[in-house]
Amino acid sequence: MFPTLRTPAPVAQTSLPPLVEPGPELSREEVERYSRHLIIPEIGMEGQRRLKNARVLVIGAGGLGSPALLYLAAAGVGTLGIVDDDVVDLSNLQRQVIHSVADVGRTKLESARDSIAALNPHVDVVLHPHRLDAANALEIFAGYDLIVDGADNFATRYLVNDAAALLGKPYVWGSILRFDGQVSVFWEQHGPTYRDLYPEPPGAGSVPSCAEGGVFGMLCASIGAMMVTEAVKLVTGVGRTLLGRLMVFDALSATWREIRISKDPEAPPITELVDYEFFCGLPPASASATSAAGSEGRGPADEISAVELAARLAARDAGTESFELIDVREPGEFAIVSIPGARLVPLAGIQTGTALATLPRDVPLVLHCKGGARSAQAMASLKAAGFDDVVHLRGGIISWVREVEPEKPVY
Repeated sequence: MFPTLRTPAPVAQTSLPPLVEPGPELSREEVERYSRHLIIPEIGMEGQRRLKNARVLVIGAGGLGSPALLYLAAAGVGTLGIVDDDVVDLSNLQRQVIHSVADVGRTKLESARDSIAALNPHVDVVLHPHRLDAANALEIFAGYDLIVDGADNFATRYLVNDAAALLGKPYVWGSILRFDGQVSVFWEQHGPTYRDLYPEPPGAGSVPSCAEGGVFGMLCASIGAMMVTEAVKLVTGVGRTLLGRLMVFDALSATWREIRISKDPEAPPITELVDYEFFCGLPPASASATSAAGSEGRGPADEISAVELAARLAARDAGTESFELIDVREPGEFAIVSIPGARLVPLAGIQTGTALATLPRDVPLVLHCKGGARSAQAMASLKAAGFDDVVHLRGGIISWVREVEPEKPVY
């Protein structure tokens, strides 16, 4: 999930002091547990006590949060906060290694807490069962020394950046998509922020999410481990951090490259939190919920439910209705699961106009994707191109499987 980045002239990073003061003396059991750290001169007893005294907040217990939480716990970070409002799904287990089959259906917070406790009972885990937003971010962040951002959407990334800047806190950021990963450190008081790297978010829907584009599972471990490396360096004050540098990893070619980042002198100062859904071109969550529910449980006129689509497909099979069902996902997604009678026309071709000639204008069109976002974008593009009778499936193929064909897989 990478927008267009800004790559200004490089600046040298000044040395950073340890972020956290040393905590209490280590117990005998802790000395044995962390002995391989203690014999490293750069960490030693003092560095391990700083880790013990550190309070680190991890945004998300998903692909990046999973390895980050496990390695932060193993390293001896004394307090780990976790922000997440999701539950464990079977499709998570391909990369979210903090969860197991037994955790499917549980909240990710509970699953992560139990895994951390099993790994290191000396870690105090604080759960924040919320969707991070402008109303709660400052209050949550205030209790921590460092933020580790494993968020999977742009609105949350800009929110984390701005809240950390307002509170003067550093944070480690990572992002993954397919075979590519990025990681950096941002700290407004000492260097660039995420807004210096990405001044503007990408257009809504222009960059696929991991749920739409996929992610190479092992990439999460590579980027997650780098994020923890930076977190430990910040806490203990050792080494040279990634502040002012972006590391880009291509797992397919097994190559890393470095891009220097500097503060944009013309960037406006961060003075307050804003509406980040609006900033990223997304409808507010409350508006989306209202739109999806509609009046008396029905959606708006340009949406249909899975049950309604099933009835229309039955009518089409009986010869009493005529329409085209268009799947705007990618071929790999279509191969996993599809709706009978759907024709694949990926969103990109609709948005660029190259696929418009393949679509009829004399019959109604019903569009669908995985969850409804891409089909809504395709519908907007088609209506702008003069297609009048177009609707899309509310909730996408996920709703279809849950309500009509539960024997099929979801992904």
